Amino acid sequence: MKQQSRARMKQLTARMWFDVLTVLVALIFFAVAWPTLHLTHAVPGAVQPFIAALAALPVLLIRVNPALGWAISAGSGMLISLAIQHQPNNDLPIQVVHILSLFVLLFAVAVRATVPIIGVAWIATSLLLGTTMSSSSTVWAWPIALGAVVLFGLLVRWLVLSRQQLVKQEEENEVERARRAILEEKARIARDLHDVVAHHMSLVVVQAQTAPYRVEGVTPAARAEFESIGATAREALNEIRGMLGVLRSDGQTPDTAPQPKAADVPGLFEAALRAGVRIAWTIDGAPETVPDAPGLALYRIAQESLSNASRHAPEAPIQVHLRVGPELELIVRNGPTTTVARPVGNGGHGIAGMQARALAVGGELTAGPSADGGFAVHAKLPLSQGATLNTAVL
Repeated sequence: MKQQSRARMKQLTARMWFDVLTVLVALIFFAVAWPTLHLTHAVPGAVQPFIAALAALPVLLIRVNPALGWAISAGSGMLISLAIQHQPNNDLPIQVVHILSLFVLLFAVAVRATVPIIGVAWIATSLLLGTTMSSSSTVWAWPIALGAVVLFGLLVRWLVLSRQQLVKQEEENEVERARRAILEEKARIARDLHDVVAHHMSLVVVQAQTAPYRVEGVTPAARAEFESIGATAREALNEIRGMLGVLRSDGQTPDTAPQPKAADVPGLFEAALRAGVRIAWTIDGAPETVPDAPGLALYRIAQESLSNASRHAPEAPIQVHLRVGPELELIVRNGPTTTVARPVGNGGHGIAGMQARALAVGGELTAGPSADGGFAVHAKLPLSQGATLNTAVL
């Protein structure tokens, strides 16, 4: 949103300066045409401002409607050349300022108008200037000169359109990269949740199968019930693997290493400290008591928060507070930095990924600038063992 606002501001600023330049050129043309009109044409003094305005002021329509401006300028040029007598020592049917206005407006038509209008404007201007000049040697010179103006305008038009298409393509690519990054993060979350759920479902299967041998006095009915529980758990496990297996890339095998837990978060802080990060942390409660799903989400959020702080605010101190209570609360705050960070990574979509991870376990996460000019991430995750995983984010 900020980039789009800056782009709009640049567009408005460019248009404003173009309008100012257009008005300035039109006023200069008018200031030259009025005082010199009596030298080229026999015009009463009271009419001179109006003739000068027809020669100069159509330039004001360059951005609004260049074709209309050209039509007014060409029509008034034809009228002046036929109806107003020029001075004996003047061979031009219209003023030089009027000719310059026609050139400028023809260029604008080539840049902005459709191809048929461009062709009509080029032919009509060539006929106007080629047939009204007293020298026959200039009959073919005007179409060539005006054709060069039209070709130059078409070249500028092509360059502008190419630039606009490139900017549009870059915006579409950026949107696609953002969408892909979010989808990849959601797929990663789904795989992590799959591994956690599959682990516990496997334990259910093992417990159901071994219960008749571990527990004395199991009746045949209870044994059959245990077998039914094991079969149902195996079926559910196979369905989970089938549904979420498509999230793994072709040829990618499931991770066999244990997923990180909340008990591994202090080690994450210590590793950052050994790497030279200015980090200080406090932990209230026992992270090892946190269930697997919120523990995994906590670890990934803490990992991404430290990564973002180190990447976007290098050398800034980082304060971390972790509280394990009725709910799991994590605050990662970094101070302002005096070092300009080079943008790297996935373009800032880590926050969306952290929010998705928090939402997946029924929690919430906020992130934004802090009052001291730094940045803060605040996550709250429920610890209820019976909390339902929010699979809507996947």
